[in-house]
Formats: sequence, C-alpha cells, structure tokens
Amino acid sequence: MNRFDDPNVRAMLRAVQKPARYTGHELNAIDKSDTFFQLEDSARVHFALCFPDLYEIGMSNLAIQILYGILNEDEHTFCERVFASDFDMRQLLKEKNMPLTSLETGTALSDFDMVGISLHYEMAYTTMLEMLALGGVPLESSKRQEDDPIVVGGGPIACNLEPVADFFDFIVIGDGEEIILEIVGALKEKKKNKINRRAFLLSIADIPGVYIPSFYAIDYKENGHVERIRTLEEKAPEKLTKRLLRDINEAPMPQKPIVPNLEVVHDRMVMEVLRGCGRGCRFCQAGFTYRPLRERSVETLLETADSLIEHTGYEEMGLLSLSTSDYSQLEPLVRKLLPKTEPRHINLSLPSLRLDSFDFDLAKEIAKTRRAGLTFAPEAGTQRLRDVINKNITEEEMMEAARTAFLNGWDRLKLYFMLGLPTETDDDVEGIVTLVRKFIAIWDNLPQDQRSKRLNVTVSAAFFIPKPFTPFQWSEQISVDAMREKQKQLADSLRDRRVSFSWHEYDSSVIEGVLSRGDRRLKEVLLDVWRSGAYLEAWHEHFDAALWYRALSKLPGGEAFYLKAREEQEYFPWDHLDLGVTKAFLWREWEKSQEGKTTTSCYDGCSACGNERYRTGVCPGSELGFGGSRA
Repeated sequence: MNRFDDPNVRAMLRAVQKPARYTGHELNAIDKSDTFFQLEDSARVHFALCFPDLYEIGMSNLAIQILYGILNEDEHTFCERVFASDFDMRQLLKEKNMPLTSLETGTALSDFDMVGISLHYEMAYTTMLEMLALGGVPLESSKRQEDDPIVVGGGPIACNLEPVADFFDFIVIGDGEEIILEIVGALKEKKKNKINRRAFLLSIADIPGVYIPSFYAIDYKENGHVERIRTLEEKAPEKLTKRLLRDINEAPMPQKPIVPNLEVVHDRMVMEVLRGCGRGCRFCQAGFTYRPLRERSVETLLETADSLIEHTGYEEMGLLSLSTSDYSQLEPLVRKLLPKTEPRHINLSLPSLRLDSFDFDLAKEIAKTRRAGLTFAPEAGTQRLRDVINKNITEEEMMEAARTAFLNGWDRLKLYFMLGLPTETDDDVEGIVTLVRKFIAIWDNLPQDQRSKRLNVTVSAAFFIPKPFTPFQWSEQISVDAMREKQKQLADSLRDRRVSFSWHEYDSSVIEGVLSRGDRRLKEVLLDVWRSGAYLEAWHEHFDAALWYRALSKLPGGEAFYLKAREEQEYFPWDHLDLGVTKAFLWREWEKSQEGKTTTSCYDGCSACGNERYRTGVCPGSELGFGGSRA
C-alpha cells in the first residue's frame, strides 16, 4: 500500500506547517521499490542516509546528493533519505506511536540494513539521538541486536567523534566516495554468508578510513586527561589513516541532483571545483583536514554543468570549495560557463572568496546576470592578529579590493570576523571597528558619479573555538563573560546607520567547544541533555544552555575542563587518528603563531605539513599534477 493511502499519514501531513518536507517524490528522486524489493534479502542492501537537521538544511548539503547518487548506481543497493522532523511532526509521531521513516518509501529507520549519519556540526548530536530513537534504533552500539541496522557516521567533524563514538558501530574518516562502496560490498557478503555483527566489523577493520570505536579503549590519568587509546582487537590499527581521493576527477558529482519540494537554504545547483585548501589559516579545521588541495579539471566541470542545467531548472549555479577564487583555472572555467548560463539567465555564484586572489574583471562578467553582494573574511581587525592566525592578507590589499569593488558597482559588503582569538587584546577588537570605518571611508571618498547611491555593510562576528587538527588545538577558549565583554565593546563602537552587526550565540559557542575537544565521557552528558528534551539545537531558538551546563556539572571540572589551554605533550582524544597533517607540524605552527610569524601557502612552497606523502594535488612531486600555481 502507498503510504499516502494511510489516513493517519494524510492527517499528519495536513496538520504540520511544511508537509513538503516529508512527502518525497521530488524531481530526480530515486525510487527502486518496483525492482529492489523483488530481490532476495540476502542479495540487497537497504541504506538510510540521514542528515540530523531539517529538510531545508539537509537538501542543501552536497555530500548527501553525492552519496545518494553513488549508492543508487548499484542495482542491488537502494539508498533513501531521512531528515529530522520539525517539532510539529515529531510530536505527532510520538502521539501516534509511529516511527521516523524515509522519504522515498516511508520505511522505518529500524528496518534498514545500514543507517548512515552525515555529521557536519557538533550541535546536531542530540538531534541524531532523537532520530535514532524515533526510528526505533537502539542508541548505543553495544545494545544493538543482530536484526538492528548497522549505524555508520562520517562527515567533516569525523576528525573527533569521541563524544558520540559509542553510538556508532563504525565511523568513516576522510573522503567517502570510494569507501562507501567497499563497505556496502562487505555488508552484502555479511548478509550472503549470514555472519554476525562482530564478524562483519572485523571484516572491515583493516579498510583504510574505517574506525570501529568498540575496538578501542581509553585510559585516563588522575587529572582527567587522556593517557592513551589502546586497541582491543589485533586487526584494529593503532593509528587510523583517513581515506583520501587522490584524483577527485574520478569522484562522481551529481549529474541529476534532487530538486527539493520547497525552498531550501542553498537553493541552487552546485559544482565542487576543488577540495582542500593551501592557505593554512590556523583556526580552520577544514583547511587542514581536507588537505592536500586537489582540483577538478575544466572539462569535468563543463560536462557536469551541462547535465545540471538540463536536469534541474535552477536559476543559480554555485562553484563550491573552501576558497573558490583559488581555483587555478577559474577564469577559463567561467569564460566557458557563461555562454551556457547567460542565455538561460542563470546566475554564477562564487560563495567562497579571498580578497588577495579575487579577479574583479571576471567578477564583472559574472555579475551581468545578477549582482550579488561581496563577502570577505578578514577574521581579525589588526595586522598583528592576522599574522597570528596566518591569514596572510594585508590591510592595503583589502582596501584596494574594496575600492575596486565599489568602483565596479558593488554596494553590499559582508565582513566576517572572529572574537576571542589567541593573543587577542582590546586593541585588536577595536581594530575591527577601525577596519570597518576604513572600508566605509573608501566609499565616501569616491566621486558620487563613480559609485552606487547607498552602501550596506554587514559585520558578523563568531567566537573562536579551538578545533582538533589545527595549530590552535592547544589554545584555551574564552569564557562566556569574556565573549559578552568583547561583543559589547564591538557593538558599542560599531554605530553607523550603514552597518548592521550580528554575532554568534555565547553559550552555544561554549558547548560547541566542549564537544569539539571532548572525549567519550561526554556520552552521558549527551544522553542527559537529550533525555531532557534537547532537539534541533543548531537552531538558536531551540538551544537551551541550562540543560548543558547542568549535565556538564556532573563531570569533574565541568565545561572548563574541555576549554582550558593544553600542554605540548598532552595526548588528545583524537591522537589515534591520522588525517595527514602531523602533530609536530601543528605544534610548529602554534609556536610561530605566538611569535606572530606567518607560514606561506602551499602555492608558494611546501611547509611539510605531512600531506606531501600523498603526492597529489598541489603537493610537490604530485603524480597527478596541478592545474596551475598562484604566486
């Protein structure tokens, strides 16, 4: 029976605010019901791809579209999507004692062979727990029975998933495009040969990029710090290496992506032009964990663009990366894309830009269809602090870029900064105000006939969080009181009708810091907070700090234990993972930051971060080569 024939389902859809979140059947969605369920159970794998947030967020995520396409290419694998329900639907599911189900066929989460959870931010952990519970899946891996789904996690924050390690049967570290097919192949063998869960986990333990938390034990010192992480199984490697795609031209991109039923956060077709970053900003986790920088060829991207335009109908195409303007072939790519996009009134978007590598002549060409605002991220207000964080951009470069932008018609400028960076002083905070005023002065000093009539500047400030696998992983995170003082100082000084100012939530920054550097003892904190009703906490209106502080108070040292500065030789909860960049390199960068010394980008010379071993992308001696250089 079609699930929409169920009067309960129809009644629920009529009762919720956005029923399109739960109906599925979007353009390009895949439903294999007619053929897949005719296969013998032992010959098929039913995979639930979960994103622990609302449909509008999950359907904006490129990784979901990529994995969905890869898995469904296999006729013996059926991948369906599952997103978190909003509060209204969640309440109805509980009232009617109905499970969380997939979009494509309405299958309960508990009825899948494997549940894959894509994790992109720490504040989604409680939502993940609620999804598992609503779907009828036991939360802890140790409590799952043979008939329960295998639960796997992965994503950008899989560089430290220790706080949620006990909830996963295994975790994928690194790029997922290749390894996901190897895992599904192993699961097919499990089902065919009727081996148990433990035997299955042992069979994949030596696959590079697979981390099985139950095969490891953590010993703690009397002071609460981690002493060591030891293996419990002979087959489990002492050091787990990330999975790396050496040639991302071989990695598939969605050719026929699903077009959502309602407007989502990033409502556009997307192409990943490069993966990784060569810059080395010392606060940026992704900039280190996604190294080495690898580019897609222009030819690959043009073929993908043709397919996206044909099969979607979007009015915008985003060129995605950590730093799109660093793509060595950006100009020839754009020149060849414009004849495809302009006649169809499709706007080209470059969502990640750097001031020192931005081509305004090219930008003018892009802006012929629709001129969006410009977004830049100086991160710090003074040159001293920009050197500490290794931003490698000068005030002169920023002012010249702004002047050029204003002369070419841009009148909306977004500026991103961070507060609470290591070594930051009041003068550095005041430096943000000074820098913003200089941007405005550039505008004011231009002849009126050479600029637009009105300038709008948006200043956004996030609070620094010391992330694993960055040079600042040894740093402390400032307290809520200090955050509040810095925010007030900035807000009081940024008083201009042309400037709007926003900042990140204080308490959620603290909790994110705790979860980022946490260990397995936080499992009980997460369970406590979840049982207290925490849900969709990545949304500030749903975040309840009191629940977290109460739960953390039960641990020795509370949240302060996880936010304090660390010693050079301290063993971290993530030290059993090898993500390419070495701890020795990160410490050298930490020391250089304290001296205000910068490190050149990968374009200008190898800094021996550890990723040179892969011999790919921008790294010296790359066997695959690199499309160009940026001096």
